[in-house]
Amino acid sequence: MSVLIDTDSLGRRLAAGERTVLLDVRWKLGDPHGHDHYLAGHLPGAAYVDLETELSGPPSPAAGRHPLPPVEVLQAAARRWGVHDGDTVVAYDDLGGMSAARAWWLLRWAGLSHVRLLDGGLSAWTAAGGTLETGPVTPPLGDVTLRADALPTLSADDAGELTTDGVLLDARAGERFRGETEPVDPRAGHIPGALSAPTADNVDATGRFLSPDGLRARFAALGILGGRPVGVYCGSGVTAAHEIAALAVAGIDATLYPGSWSQWSADPDRPAATGP
Repeated sequence: MSVLIDTDSLGRRLAAGERTVLLDVRWKLGDPHGHDHYLAGHLPGAAYVDLETELSGPPSPAAGRHPLPPVEVLQAAARRWGVHDGDTVVAYDDLGGMSAARAWWLLRWAGLSHVRLLDGGLSAWTAAGGTLETGPVTPPLGDVTLRADALPTLSADDAGELTTDGVLLDARAGERFRGETEPVDPRAGHIPGALSAPTADNVDATGRFLSPDGLRARFAALGILGGRPVGVYCGSGVTAAHEIAALAVAGIDATLYPGSWSQWSADPDRPAATGP
């Protein structure tokens, strides 16, 4: 699975006029001002993507904080972004790909194959001399057709079973996994049997993904060897997509649990573990 595009390759595509749809997916937990950041400066021609309303369905205790949107809602959004069938889509953010990966995974789930993450995101683009523009962009309406379930997903029951049948990775920060703090979800801790694999360790200090060899070594140290099935969750299914992207760079297939800890912890009948 091709995952990344670097700034040089993107610059060449844009200079050659190759059909490329740029998506600005700036979102951070606790920062509701992604659109303002976008307006202040974004890649030329990039459309803004609202993670809360376009890349997620309505939140609920039963479904989690960022459940998958209905595919018809995602399709309408993708058309607003100007996506046509056969386009190459490049998503980026200013957070090492942590939020843009949600768009990457979700569009793959919806049947698009030519979706890439800009490695290093906005900072890599500007460091390479790329220009920014300000203000909104309203692309001509696209006509892409999306279909759900091109990628598999895990239910809560599936995630629990995977801790014995395979490997379940928790992509949250270590202190949340250990139950030392829980800023947003009903209970602290993690799914019993899951392994801590913080998403932040997938990238270097510049926000670029580690090399394929570096990522393979990282995941091998967690016991991901021999073709065992791998699942990933996080707080609400956002940064877990980044972990799936990193696993794909390493040549490892993995499946997302979209409800993640926000869904699991809201069900009092499901156990929570704490500690390392």
